[in-house]
Amino acid sequence: MEVDTVQCVASVSKDANTIPAEFIRSVNEQPGVTTFHGPGPEIPLIDLANTNRDQIIDEIVKASREWGIFQVTNHGIPPVVIQELQRVGKKFFELPQKEKEKVAMVPGRLEGYGSKLTNKQQGTKNWVDFLFHNIWPQSQINHAFWPDNPPDYRHVNEEYTKYLVPLVDQLLEYLSLGLRLDANVLKEASGGDNLRFLLKINYYPPCPCPDLALGVPAHTDMSAITLLVPNEVQGLQVFKDDHWINARYIPNAIIVHIGDQIEILSNGNYKGVLHRTTVTKDETRISWPVFCQPPEDMVVGPLPQFVSDEIPAKYKAKKYKDYQYCKLNKIPQ
Repeated sequence: MEVDTVQCVASVSKDANTIPAEFIRSVNEQPGVTTFHGPGPEIPLIDLANTNRDQIIDEIVKASREWGIFQVTNHGIPPVVIQELQRVGKKFFELPQKEKEKVAMVPGRLEGYGSKLTNKQQGTKNWVDFLFHNIWPQSQINHAFWPDNPPDYRHVNEEYTKYLVPLVDQLLEYLSLGLRLDANVLKEASGGDNLRFLLKINYYPPCPCPDLALGVPAHTDMSAITLLVPNEVQGLQVFKDDHWINARYIPNAIIVHIGDQIEILSNGNYKGVLHRTTVTKDETRISWPVFCQPPEDMVVGPLPQFVSDEIPAKYKAKKYKDYQYCKLNKIPQ
């Protein structure tokens, strides 16, 4: 199947020095108007090599309550593993269109290569193409959606996953302990060993009018948590204190987003981060988020420890697939 892509639009737009009208955001969304440029707060940076574990937990709790996002260094993933992940992902998007379409998305599946342009959905379009595929647990992997080209794509992604899984366990443990819960509570409530890791590669080509368009508009992630590797091109913005603030690029750091499911489980003690992605005129931004999410039939709701007569449940308990359906279709939860 042939895929309409932003990469194709970008190559045509480059010569025209303009972009199609369907990519132009309303004024209250345009990054040229809404980005905060003054000196402002920075997304918290947390060193996981700190020997004072209580201090790490305190920093994670503060960041997850106030920001819903933080960056971690000394996280145990070797720099070369991150660089290889970036190399093979970039290489895939530089392949000829026909080659990329070998792993094109199919209707009814979330995995594969595609672009929102194929959905013909109403509203403003996003300046991004993407590749989705599950990377963990093994039972959820379908290699039909993993590129064969570049040839070492599979090995590189398996190597990254090997380091990522224990890091997610560690972060969920710290998030649990920070709420005065047993260490395993948030992981178990998110799916335990069946917690699913869905990798997405976002590819944002250069855009002639970056002040008017967005790669991805404002949203929170549906996941429990998301761990993201960016490339060096600025693009991630976080909404904090009524401002859109640029996330500083820190080489080899991993960006951690609190997702909707952790917000729900904690009954709002931790908050999912509202974020968006901008694009640039001359450079390609690429990011590698991994969405750690419950199995489809898992029911997620506020944990009983956070619900009382004084503090009622702020969210309804529901199966993750029902939550997903409502969110994707903009139906009130």
